[in-house]
Amino acid sequence: MSDNKVFSDEEIIEKVRSVDQELYAVIIERYQTKLLRYAGNLLKDEDKAADVVQDSFIKAFINLKGFNTKKKFSSWIYRIVHNEAINIIKRYQKEIQLPEGIDFRSDEDIKKDFERKEDVEKIEKCLAKMPQIYSAPLTLFYIDEKSYEEISDILRIPMGTVAIRISRAKTLMKKLCQRN
Repeated sequence: MSDNKVFSDEEIIEKVRSVDQELYAVIIERYQTKLLRYAGNLLKDEDKAADVVQDSFIKAFINLKGFNTKKKFSSWIYRIVHNEAINIIKRYQKEIQLPEGIDFRSDEDIKKDFERKEDVEKIEKCLAKMPQIYSAPLTLFYIDEKSYEEISDILRIPMGTVAIRISRAKTLMKKLCQRN
């Protein structure tokens, strides 16, 4: 199975569909940690996040025939996880409201502060306090290193909206992290 690690996700998916379904384990190994972190940031609950990721891998496997290998598998699987997490949020009605008094000024440059000062643990604590509308794109961009185009595809929002949400999320992140 280690020989398959040199293949792209899309190539492995082709093999899973036509030759060896057990190769799906390579896909799970590649994405499980990242998807758990993403779902955890959305749901603020590790157990629910684990359930969402497991359900998402199952749904993805069942629907592999419908996946277009000319597109990125990572965007597809993230979209499934995102949808599953949103369904859980809606089911439990855990809408997190944006804290009052947050001013979104566009002249603040917190990217340097974000990269230098915050360690992963503090960032995740701050992300847990943010509304999902802002934590999702911020997590995808900085932690999962997705492009604006991929984030747009995963969240199904225009790229301009991705940019605005990331900008606002950075401002909110700075304010939340300074309180701690």
